[in-house]
Amino acid sequence: MLAGRRIILGVTGGIAAYKAVLLCRMLVDAGAHVIPVMTESAQKFVGRATFDALASEPVRTSIFDDPDPIPHTTLGQTADLIVVAPATARSIGSYATGISNDLLTAILVATRAPVVVCPAMHTEMWEHAAVQNNLETLKSRGVTVVAPEEGRLAGGDSGSGRLAAPEKVFEVIKEILTTGDLNGRKVVVTAGGTREAIDPVRYVGNRSTGKQGYALAAAAVARGAEVTLISTVAIDAPPGVDLISVESAAQMHEAVLERADADVIVMAAAVADFRPVETSDSKIKKDGGPPDLHLEATADILSDLGASKLPGQVIVGFAAETDELILHAQNKLERKNVDVIVANDVSAPEVGFAHETNEVTILEANGCQRHVSLRSKRQIADEVLDTVAEILAR
Repeated sequence: MLAGRRIILGVTGGIAAYKAVLLCRMLVDAGAHVIPVMTESAQKFVGRATFDALASEPVRTSIFDDPDPIPHTTLGQTADLIVVAPATARSIGSYATGISNDLLTAILVATRAPVVVCPAMHTEMWEHAAVQNNLETLKSRGVTVVAPEEGRLAGGDSGSGRLAAPEKVFEVIKEILTTGDLNGRKVVVTAGGTREAIDPVRYVGNRSTGKQGYALAAAAVARGAEVTLISTVAIDAPPGVDLISVESAAQMHEAVLERADADVIVMAAAVADFRPVETSDSKIKKDGGPPDLHLEATADILSDLGASKLPGQVIVGFAAETDELILHAQNKLERKNVDVIVANDVSAPEVGFAHETNEVTILEANGCQRHVSLRSKRQIADEVLDTVAEILAR
């Protein structure tokens, strides 16, 4: 269950760095999105081109030579897990004392994701009291330490300190990431704006690009859910997500109701409220003048879900508004009989349709409200799913 998980693979400067190449390949083959971060010393042992070729993204090496102005914070916030293999005595000491002297240690200090540290060094260094104290400090903070093995070391020596086998590290990572708060839950997410045909060429639509829905699907699968994405957007689903392609509100209505027994349904799609009463079988010609367009209401998917809501099920709706955000969202929450409404003001800068960022207020049926300031849509997705997980836990 690693499909879609964002894993940062930290590689530090030891001869065992070559084993990180094997670990990288195993993680990618399992469907994980692997972001390699190499220290300067690591590049003395393994060329960055190797990880560029095998990983999901190019190697990151520096805070200051990155297009992102705060790469350590961005990577730390968006990672599902960070693994450091091999971890040298120096990197362990820096991490334990909070010294962020390179990109990797800065990410480690900036993250709240699970961290796996895989020490590798000569026996004398491994057994040194300072190294052992630093590891105990990390363990006390919740860091998982994969102890080294005994075997051949650099320079022909033999003893304890040999990096654990990549297969063992892989199993540890898999175990950690298959215990998410949505593990085993069936989650349905809708995404994109529906298209209501006027003729074979033209349609009534909206500005939704589906980015928030896709972020929700990726975040849900990363938390262990079995995810179905019902989308109008012609792009691939995130890894590990089952994609159902639809176009109109009627098609989405049918697809959602067929899967209405899911544990969680998140209606992030912008479903058209109206459609043309009549659709022309052929293109309407311009020389005939503008068509007399009559509209009728589409099926209300969220209301239908709320009316047939199952015990223990969590239903989430979205409210894209341009004025009186909370008032309209609260009314929708009550009328639709759902658990959560995620409200956003799509007239605000960098919020809503087509943007990479969003800013929302999450309203719950129990009266709780929580404002989430402007941030990436993936981070918004995790905030929404935090709320869903809390409701399920109740």
